Amino acid sequence: MTGAPIEKVLIANRGEIALRLVRACAEANIRSVAVYTEPDRYGLFVKRATEAYSLGNDPLAGYLDPLRIVNLAVETGCDAIHPGYGFLSENPELARLCEEKGIIFIGPSAEVIKRMGDKTQARMAMTAAGVPVTPGSEGNLADLDEALAEAKRIGYPVMVKATSGGGGRGIRRCDDATDLKKQFPRVISEATKAFGSAEVFMEKCIVNPKHIEVQVLADAHGKVIHLFERDCSIQRRNQKLIEIAPSPQIDDALRNRLGELAVKAAAAVGYVSAGTVEFLLAGDDVYFMEMNTRIQVEHTITEQITGIDIVQEQLRIAAGEALGYGQEDVSYRGFAMQLRINAEDPKNDFLPSFGRITHYYAPGGPGVRVDTAIYTGYEIPPYFDSMCLKLVVWALSWEQVVSRAQRAIDDMRLHGIRTTANYYQQILKHPDFRNKEFDTSFVACHPELSRYSDKRHPSDVALALSAAIAAYAGW
Repeated sequence: MTGAPIEKVLIANRGEIALRLVRACAEANIRSVAVYTEPDRYGLFVKRATEAYSLGNDPLAGYLDPLRIVNLAVETGCDAIHPGYGFLSENPELARLCEEKGIIFIGPSAEVIKRMGDKTQARMAMTAAGVPVTPGSEGNLADLDEALAEAKRIGYPVMVKATSGGGGRGIRRCDDATDLKKQFPRVISEATKAFGSAEVFMEKCIVNPKHIEVQVLADAHGKVIHLFERDCSIQRRNQKLIEIAPSPQIDDALRNRLGELAVKAAAAVGYVSAGTVEFLLAGDDVYFMEMNTRIQVEHTITEQITGIDIVQEQLRIAAGEALGYGQEDVSYRGFAMQLRINAEDPKNDFLPSFGRITHYYAPGGPGVRVDTAIYTGYEIPPYFDSMCLKLVVWALSWEQVVSRAQRAIDDMRLHGIRTTANYYQQILKHPDFRNKEFDTSFVACHPELSRYSDKRHPSDVALALSAAIAAYAGW
């Protein structure tokens, strides 16, 4: 069954992903509608969309109001809503309201979002499908006493996690009973504030694993394929910093096994659209961690190695079209790496560094892609995620992609705020990273990497001097 073509999409997001979606719609001859709150009034995604509408002065409330967004889509004659990532992207209420109002939700069904968003339900679904899961509690934990009993059964260390969690929030490692007694109420508090639910569960802590995720595409006609994996092991406090596709640390046999498990996981829950199945690897052991029922921040690197535009595929699938190719038609070439350039100060415990960008020059050259919505003069607001841009590089070999990433960072000029760019240079030149020997403990095990020199490039000094002279002269 093929539905009518999508003609107009409301983009229920902001920043670089909203701009990415605006561009995808333009290439597909689809009109785009941007929504924004007051801090984003001058955002590039607002300027580039076909139409744009204000959601009010409150920085966050408008982006988090599913009923208002769906009603606006109806009022503006939209066929569909794309939620991007974050905000309402994994909120089943938004998908349900779309179904109720006759709007296409560009993503899976509300039922699937709810099922996979509840980590305990997701674990049960994967177990039933034969996908290996991390040892853990059978359901949500009733209280601290049950948590202590479960931890004794599973064996320390354990991870206490928010059942509705995501994005690295609502999760704490506990190394013993004393630690668990301290961390348990904190996770409940974080879960309640971040996700509106106090439910938590427990898993065995897989110490220093590799974090590998697999991109899947599934249409409404029963076809499910994977687009290979991404290595997300370079992370800090469960927040990804650098992602790589394909993983330079696994062989083809494990690559194929992970792909098959991801397809099995998606098929088991009747998944439709683009999604990501995340795994932890400990030696030869593979454990399902979670499924993200949305486009991922790091979808860019999969696009670079496969040549497949994942957002365009989402639009086609949402319109009822079947995937135009099978698993045997999908291949990859070379390596791609994404570096999340965040407005943070690595030398000051990654403290956020919001403010006005006084000068921005994007890197370029062969194999370089930049996804961003910033520009010279842009004011980074303190209300949202600190990511400024996604620097994506591609090359034929691992050695080449690392060198290209170093060169691209060196090309970039971003002044007025502190960023993680120079910190990433320290990671890229570390021998363990270059030798493809790293796991999720890499950042924590190398605190010395944040003690780099702040010595500025001569061109930066000249630029700063010119800006100071111009300001003094009143130019």
